[in-house]
Amino acid sequence: MTMADAIQGRAAEVHAWSKPSRIAGVDIIHDLAAAEPIWRGFETPQHACTPYQRFDFLAAWQRQVGEREGLRPFIVVGRDSERQPVLLLPLASGTRWGMRCASFMGGKHATFNMALYDREFAATATRADLETLVNAISEQSRADVLALHQQPLQWQGLPNPMALLPHQASANDCPLLTMEPGAPLANLISNSFRRRLKGKERKLQPLSGYRYHLATENADIVRLLDWFFHVKPLRMAEQKLPNVFAEPGVEAFIRAACMTPLDNGGRAIDIHALECDDEVIAIFAGVADGHRFSMMFNTYTMSGSAKYSPGLILMRDIIDHYAGRDYRAFDLGIGSDDYKRLFCKDDEPIFDSFIPLSQRGKLAASVMSGLNRTKRLVKHNPALLEMAQKLRNAFS
Repeated sequence: MTMADAIQGRAAEVHAWSKPSRIAGVDIIHDLAAAEPIWRGFETPQHACTPYQRFDFLAAWQRQVGEREGLRPFIVVGRDSERQPVLLLPLASGTRWGMRCASFMGGKHATFNMALYDREFAATATRADLETLVNAISEQSRADVLALHQQPLQWQGLPNPMALLPHQASANDCPLLTMEPGAPLANLISNSFRRRLKGKERKLQPLSGYRYHLATENADIVRLLDWFFHVKPLRMAEQKLPNVFAEPGVEAFIRAACMTPLDNGGRAIDIHALECDDEVIAIFAGVADGHRFSMMFNTYTMSGSAKYSPGLILMRDIIDHYAGRDYRAFDLGIGSDDYKRLFCKDDEPIFDSFIPLSQRGKLAASVMSGLNRTKRLVKHNPALLEMAQKLRNAFS
C-alpha cells in the first residue's frame, strides 16, 4: 500500500471555515506503516504526548488486540498552511450499537489518551482550530461519532487542546503523586509510613538474594512475564474479577511492548520487581517518559511472603527510584482502590468527549454521554457503588 492509497480524502484541503484556523489540511490514515514516519516525528522534545500514545506502544496494541476486535486504524493528522503536521490523533474505528465509532487506540490498557501535538500549537490552540479539525473528520470519513475517553486536561504543563471542545468529567479519577525534584523523600512518603514498610521488609530481607530491580535484560523480562501470567489469574479469581489478561491478544500485546526497546534505554512498558533467589515476590509494570511513571498492571506472590505487603514495599522503591531521576509525577492508574491513596493524595483531572460527526452520531453521542454520567454518579456515591458491587458479585 502506498502512502497515497493509505490517506483517505487525498489530503483534501479544509475550505471556507467561518473562523480563522491554523488547521489547513487533515489526513486520515488507515495503515500503521504509512502513519509511522509522521507519528515518530511527534516523539521529540518539540512535541507533547503521553507515553501511552507512543507508536511502539499503540502499534503493538493495534496489531495484537485491535485487529482481533475488528478495529481499523483511524489516524488523524492535522496540518498547518505549510503542510507541517501539528497534531496526530491515534484512533481506531469500529462498529458500536450499529454506529461507526472512532476511539483512542489502546482501549482499557491506556490510562491516559491524548493527541500528539506540536508544543507551540498545543500552547496556543483555539476552539476554532479544534472545530476545523472535527468538521474535516466529519467531511472526510464515514464515522458517526468520536468517543474519546480518559483525556488529561494538561500534560507536562501544556494544556490539552481537546478540552476546548464540549466535554465532561470521566467516570473515574486517577490518583496522583506530585513529585518536586530534589525534595526530601519524606515529602513523598512520610517517615512514619516508611518505618511501617521497613518493619515489614525486615521479614523479607533474610530471603536469599532479596532485591528490588528494574528489569533490563530480555531473559529477566520473559521470566517475570511468565510468572505474572501464571499468578495474576489466580489473584483475580480470588477477587471474583474477570481476567482481562485472558482476552484475545492481550498477553501478546503486553509481551511485545515489554520487549520493545526505546531510544531512552527503557522499554515501551517497564517492569519493576521485588524478588529473591527462590521466587518473584511482586511486580509493577508501567510506562515512563522522563517526567512521569504511570502504573499499568501488578501482582504479588501467592506464598507466605504476601503477608508482609510486598506490593507496598515495591511501590516505595519505585517512587524512590524515579524521585532520584527528577521525575515530576507518579500515578497508580485509574480507580479509587484504598492502597492507591496511601501514596497518591491528589487526583489527575481527566475528561471524556463524545463528539457527533453525523446525524446518526448525535443520538450515539447523547447515549454515551448519559451512560458515562451515570457511571460517574455510581462511582462517586458510596451507597450506589456498594449496591453495584453486590450485584456484580452476585452475577459472578
